[in-house]
Amino acid sequence: MTPLHLGQTSSLPRSPAEAVLDYVPNPRPGRTYLVRFAVPEFTSLCPVTGQPDFAHLVIDYAPGETIVESKSLKLFLGSFRDHAAFHEDCTVGIGERLWTEMKPGWLRIGGYWYPRGGIPIDVFWQSGAPPVDLWLPDQGVAAYRGRG
Repeated sequence: MTPLHLGQTSSLPRSPAEAVLDYVPNPRPGRTYLVRFAVPEFTSLCPVTGQPDFAHLVIDYAPGETIVESKSLKLFLGSFRDHAAFHEDCTVGIGERLWTEMKPGWLRIGGYWYPRGGIPIDVFWQSGAPPVDLWLPDQGVAAYRGRG
């Protein structure tokens, strides 16, 4: 499996459906370990108003046979910039796509969305119970407190 984006000039996909995620062999097969991607500037569009929505995403997974290549993940997440969807759809959809394509041992995603209409919406999804021997740190994103 040769990565499509790594070491190449790649443009931002026009939509998440057009984005191609690359997966490369796990460099430590048979080991239980955690990979974390923190995405503090994720954006998408409100499907009702068309206004931008902002989130801090945290994606944690325990690799199986492959790991996701980070440049392709960056392009995939960037493709949401012009994608209109509710917070729940974006967050769960990202987690489910990674879970389905990468087939990790375990995956969770936390979507910490900034307020829309004065209400912050946090969305969480995971594939199931984490492996018992996986060190699982807190996602490290504080609950929204406004100017507090």
